[in-house]
Amino acid sequence: MTGLDGFTRALDYPMYVVTAAADGERAGCLVGFASQCSIDPPRFMVWISTANRTYRVACRASHLAVHALRREQVRTAELFGGKSGDEVDKFAMVAWRPGEGAAPVLADCCAWFVGRVQGLVEGGDHVGFLLVPVAQSPPGPERPPLVRFGDVADLAPGHPA
Repeated sequence: MTGLDGFTRALDYPMYVVTAAADGERAGCLVGFASQCSIDPPRFMVWISTANRTYRVACRASHLAVHALRREQVRTAELFGGKSGDEVDKFAMVAWRPGEGAAPVLADCCAWFVGRVQGLVEGGDHVGFLLVPVAQSPPGPERPPLVRFGDVADLAPGHPA
């Protein structure tokens, strides 16, 4: 075991689908490295693998959409995490609409927000996108169980390793 393996094996963090659009291209991927990082002003950081097609589109996008999925939406998580947008149009398989900055907003998720990209942070094989929220879903009546890392831990990534 090296690095953070001993620590991260104890975690079961939420997974998110992040979507972007730029220059007529749409992309989306499953991410686990994401968190609110400021309360006032509100900010959220999402980390995207540099091997991912979504990274290439997100670098040209003004806004990203971040979606929380209910536990029963593991298939959506598998679609966005296990398939490459270079090979399949993921958006043909889900209901969505364009949000602020043309960021695709998935219709069937328990919560989402669109953030304007304020800055990027290099972080090794992932780059952090600092987001300023500009739109969000209305609050739901409850907090349903979310798709978590343990639900998709065996998923092979859709992008090259």
